[in-house]
Amino acid sequence: MNIKVAEDQVLACVRHGLYLVRDGEQRLAILLRGPSDMHPTPQIHIDIMATERTSAERFLAELRASIRKRNIYRGHILSLSVNPYGAIQIDFHKLPKIARENIILPAGLLERIERQTVRFAQHSQKLLATGRHLKRGILLHGLPGTGKTLTAMYLAGQMRDRTVLLLTGRGLGLIERSCAMARVLQPSIVILEDVDLVAEERTRPGAACTALLFELLNEMDGLADDADVLFLLTTNRPDILEPALASRPGRIDQAIEVPLPDTSCRRRIFEFYARGLTLRLRELESFVERTEGVSAAFIRELIRKAALFAADEGGEIAIEDRHLEEALHELVVDGGELTKSILGVQPAPPRV
Repeated sequence: MNIKVAEDQVLACVRHGLYLVRDGEQRLAILLRGPSDMHPTPQIHIDIMATERTSAERFLAELRASIRKRNIYRGHILSLSVNPYGAIQIDFHKLPKIARENIILPAGLLERIERQTVRFAQHSQKLLATGRHLKRGILLHGLPGTGKTLTAMYLAGQMRDRTVLLLTGRGLGLIERSCAMARVLQPSIVILEDVDLVAEERTRPGAACTALLFELLNEMDGLADDADVLFLLTTNRPDILEPALASRPGRIDQAIEVPLPDTSCRRRIFEFYARGLTLRLRELESFVERTEGVSAAFIRELIRKAALFAADEGGEIAIEDRHLEEALHELVVDGGELTKSILGVQPAPPRV
């Protein structure tokens, strides 16, 4: 059978086969029975016949070690999903390369996040030798559009030797199996976006997904201290998180707020999202000041709209003050409260 692996490659694998193996003076007969696409939990079965039981056991032990060391999924970015037949399948992903300068956060914040993730990973063996535990959980929280997901993707890109398990959408129902893969393929990272979807405080009226919450807690507790697995969680609503997750060391070791951009950050965000455009602005500092309390996503959309207004006039796309003025009015006044909420604007709107 052909198995799709990373970067659109296909690996031809034996689905059913009988191997007759010579191991020194020992002879082994190994029967391989592969998975069925229509079975909800595909498994590979291996039966071994040998003249001595110890020979078969030794071979299986070596095989398990090889599976962990040479696993085709190791070091890749993966997610689990369910195929049309109800069986679990493994999907490969390729994250865009995110340069460090593209992560625009208040001074010192990115360094703090890197210290708990990238630097920790670099020194993991030294830390383990001194009796430090390796399993850990980091929670990035803040309003929508502040850059939590972008930061998480950047961190994953900086730890290329780690297997990354993405838990989003329907994959949230496969927490147990995703964490099992993370254990086998460690060092690894489990990225769970919008963790409040499965970890809402149980005492809240109408709280749902309690089964998934218990599953997540069990998986985080079930890891040995020397398991090199990083849980990287994000949420827009830290206030509704289950205390058993958010307030207990060993599950979430550190919660880090990703705030709305300050004045310096907003200026850099304007410059970043204006790359490739012609700017003819005389009042840039005024717009930086007037967008106090908005997210990076808001500024990105503001510049996109301004570019569209400029394009409608024909000729070169050159953004002037009036184009930004029109875009700001459309987002803040015409867009209404829902647009502002989606783009991460604080309740008090920018001055227009």
